[in-house]
Formats: sequence, C-alpha cells, structure tokens
Amino acid sequence: MPTAPLKILFVSSEVDGLVKTGGLADVAKSLPAALKEMGHDVRIVMPFYKTVAGREQAVSLLTTKLYVDPQPAAVGYQIMQLASGDVPVYALDAPQYFERSELYAENNQAYADNGERFAFLSAASLDMCEKVDFQPDVIHCNDWHTGLVPFLLKTRYAQSSFFAQTKSVITIHNAVFKGVFNYEQYSLIPELIQRRYTNAEVDPSHISMLKAGVAYADKVNAVSPTYASELLSHLGSHGMEADFQSRAGDLYGIVNGCDYGDWNPEADPYIKQNFKANKVSLARGKKACKRDLQQQVNLPVVDLPLYGMVCRLTEQKGIHYLIPILRDFLANDVQIVLVGTGDPKLASALREISDAYKEKFAFVEIYSNPLAHCVEAAADFFMMPSEFEPCGLNQMYSLAYGTLPIVRAVGGLKDTVIDYDQTPQVATGFSFEKPTPEALLIKLQRSLLLYCQQPKEFKRLQLNAMVCKFNWKDSAEQYLAMYLGSELSQPVGIPHLEIHA
Repeated sequence: MPTAPLKILFVSSEVDGLVKTGGLADVAKSLPAALKEMGHDVRIVMPFYKTVAGREQAVSLLTTKLYVDPQPAAVGYQIMQLASGDVPVYALDAPQYFERSELYAENNQAYADNGERFAFLSAASLDMCEKVDFQPDVIHCNDWHTGLVPFLLKTRYAQSSFFAQTKSVITIHNAVFKGVFNYEQYSLIPELIQRRYTNAEVDPSHISMLKAGVAYADKVNAVSPTYASELLSHLGSHGMEADFQSRAGDLYGIVNGCDYGDWNPEADPYIKQNFKANKVSLARGKKACKRDLQQQVNLPVVDLPLYGMVCRLTEQKGIHYLIPILRDFLANDVQIVLVGTGDPKLASALREISDAYKEKFAFVEIYSNPLAHCVEAAADFFMMPSEFEPCGLNQMYSLAYGTLPIVRAVGGLKDTVIDYDQTPQVATGFSFEKPTPEALLIKLQRSLLLYCQQPKEFKRLQLNAMVCKFNWKDSAEQYLAMYLGSELSQPVGIPHLEIHA
C-alpha cells in the first residue's frame, strides 16, 4: 500500500461521545480514530444538533450559504468546529433542521421533514469542503442519512475539478432503514427533480436515499461479511436485493471492531470486581460480579448458571423467539436477567413471566449503561437470538468478559462467534440457525448441559472467548484496502485464536 496518507471525510448522522442513538455512532467514533492513528488525515462531518455534547465550546469556523440552482433562495448555515478525540469534527449548524429535542423522532413519530433535513446534510457536507479547504480522496458515507452524497458527486459535482479524484464509499449498518421520502422533500436536490433516476426510486413519487447511495457510491460495504452476503437476498436486504446484486462486484463485508477501552473487565469501573483471562482471576471476578448483579435486580444470591440479555425490545433482537420458550427454560435451575426497553407488547409479556418467576427471572425495563456492564460481567451466557444482526456489538463485549454468547447464526453474529457443537476446540459460544423458539430452546438447554456436566470444558471456552479480539486497527486496515481498490488481504471475521487445552 502507498505510504502517502489519504484525506478521508467521514459523514455520519451521529458520533459517539457527541451524540448517539445506536451502533452507527460507535463506528463513527472508532473507525475515524483508527484511521487517524494509522497516519491518515481524517475529518468527520455531522449535524450540529441541539443535544450535541460540548456544544457550548464549539468554535464557529465559517458562516456561509448553500446555494441551489436554479432556486434563487439559499440555506444559511454555520460550520462549527468540534472534536472526536484527535479527529476534527465539522458540525453543520442549520437551526431550522437540527435545533430539535431529538435526532430523528419524538414520541416514536419521525420528524415529517426528515427527507429535507438529511438531504441538507448530504448537500452541505460537499458544499463545505472547498470552503474549509479540505479536498478528500475518499468520502465515507453511512446509512440512508448520507446516501445522497455519492449521487451528488456523480451529478452536481461531476465536472468539478475540486472533486475530480474523490471516491465515495457507503457503509450499510442496517438496510431496514431506507430513507424513503416524497419528491417534495428534495427541493435542495433539484437534480432528482429535473430528470427521473429510477435506480433511486421506490415508486414514481418517492426516492430512497439508501438506494441512491448504493447506486452511485464507488464502493458499498456492510458491517460484516455474512451481512454483505445476506444483502444479496430478498429477505436479508429487506427488498433491495436487485440494488445490491447490481453492485455485487463492489460489495465488501468488514466486521466492526470493538472499543476495548470501554469494555474491558480488567479496568471496567462499573463492575464489582475486575478480572482478567486466567482461571483464578476469572472465577473470583465472575463470582463477585454475579452476587452483585443478583442483589441489584433482587434475585436470590445463589450459585446458579446466569443468562443475561441487554437489548432493545424488538422482533429484530429475537425477543419473539425467547418469550414462547421462557417458561420451559425457567423450569431448570437457572437465573435470567433481561434489561431493555422498546415494544410495549413485548415488555408486557416479559413482565408477566417475570412476575410468575420472581426467584429466577428479573426483567429490568430501563436503559442503563452501568447495568449493561454489570450483566456482561456477571452472566455465564449472553443471549442474542436475533432475527437479523448486521454486525452486533454485545457478543463482542460478552466474549471480552468470558460470557459465552448464544446467538442465531446471522450477519455479524455468525462471523464473530464460533459454535461449540461445530468446532469445539476453538469454540467461543453457541449458535443456531433456524428462526424458531424451539431452536433457541435446544441451544439454551445444550449450553446448560455443558455448564453443569463439564465445568472444566466450560471454563476453557470462557478463556477462548476472552482472548478473541476484534480490534478497530484490523478493521481499519481492511477499510483502507477497500479505499485503495486493493483486494482484501484476508477473509474478515473470526480472528486467530489461541487455543486453551
């Protein structure tokens, strides 16, 4: 690879540490930081939301306007300077779009003008580049919110000498969300109205920003190799298979890294006792953390196998596979702690079971980062029976804490967890394929059998899990290969494991 550093503009609707609603923010923080550490000139551009952390300390770099031909009107905005660690952040301050209580929705109702809001983000992200004298080699876009950036590079800026060498990438974090809006919301993108771009249309009156991004980006990537493959199918792409199939030659799958600065049992400030990857430390730490969690959630302090789950209460996370078999599994000598908020119907069903099994099942209907850390540290197993999972992070956190993941073999879960029943010597957890409650129950019973009947083997798997690392540096090297048009040097996914005999 060339030694000359690249200039990379990372466009995202959220960045962890500044503002966050989901895993996209984690990537938007960690990947730019890893690329910066490799010596590249990386900048981030995002909206200047009302809720951005450190907003009061932001410095105004420029007050300017986005001119849109043939409209005489222009949209005024400021470019505010922030930082994500050592990475400079350009926050686009347009109060009519971003001076709101939330990022995308209030009271579960999406803002009616989200199409116009994020069309502005795409257009202004390019408009500001020459104004701040940053000429990117690569513009890395993320999900539907930024999908019009590649389109504009190939249309509005097709003859621009400033962007003549600029290439674009769009990362698909979740293809469920396509950014579909009526043409009326695209007044800032008259190129879409002047002629029909059928490869970006959902129907004659609606454009999908995600479809536009996939159609016009130079490279398309998904956040795991298996998810990249799933995007080529009708079910896995949520109806966009033709779009992804047409770009199959430019479609890459790269597993997200994990931020071990935040998720490290040796230094975690939220857990009762820190521990590391050796038998004595692991056993003592797990025991102390389990006792602490049991006390926090009002479960009996007893030495039983503990199953944890922390997630949004949605069908995507497989809650509808868990609920029908929960009572059957709770007939065993086990405890379960489930932490999460979301669908009221799913929450109601979980509360009903929790009330009937107060000694065994604690359902905690909150979002709490400290409690999530405690669950990861205390549990023996972590359940992720997802219907689909582009990458997933909780299975990586679980591995780091010696908590064996029980996952459905989809997306990034398949790429990061090695099933005990298939390859026991290097296994790090358990996986199942069929999307049914029965398949989940079988695997839960299988894990319980290992815990109770083969304690030495169980401990060996825990140590396997703890040395399995997904570092952002490794992911960043794969992204760099994609930017440069190189072949990915090795399959992405399961890293080399040190085998514990």
